[in-house]
Amino acid sequence: MGKACPVVLRHREDGTDIVVFRHPLAGMQLIKGSIEPGEKPGRTAQRELFEKSGVPTQAEGHLLGSDAEIADGQLWHFVLCPVADLPDSWSFRCFDDGGHLFAFSWHRLGTPMADADWDPVFVRAMASIERMLDEQAQVGL
Repeated sequence: MGKACPVVLRHREDGTDIVVFRHPLAGMQLIKGSIEPGEKPGRTAQRELFEKSGVPTQAEGHLLGSDAEIADGQLWHFVLCPVADLPDSWSFRCFDDGGHLFAFSWHRLGTPMADADWDPVFVRAMASIERMLDEQAQVGL
């Protein structure tokens, strides 16, 4: 089963942040969702970003990379998604899973995920994203 994870970044003078959210029942997470039959990872990432956060993208984005080591039996695809400027935090009522209210914020890349509410799958996903971004930076992308 394939998963797509939209990667939304903001660059600051002192570092780079990634969009994260607090699920009211499942703790801190990255946005992700299942790739539907016939759907490309970039399109899934675009769709999931809008469905979970209300944030639209103007393009499918750039495939950052894929990793089969995040969760058993799943291939996760990480897609850089271009978006307009976003606030420091916001809430969005997602209609998946019964209409939960998700609280969005930013996590500084390269800093510990100190919140105990992070599921290990998202800790592995974050490490994978950071590795992929470092690799792309090394080749000048």
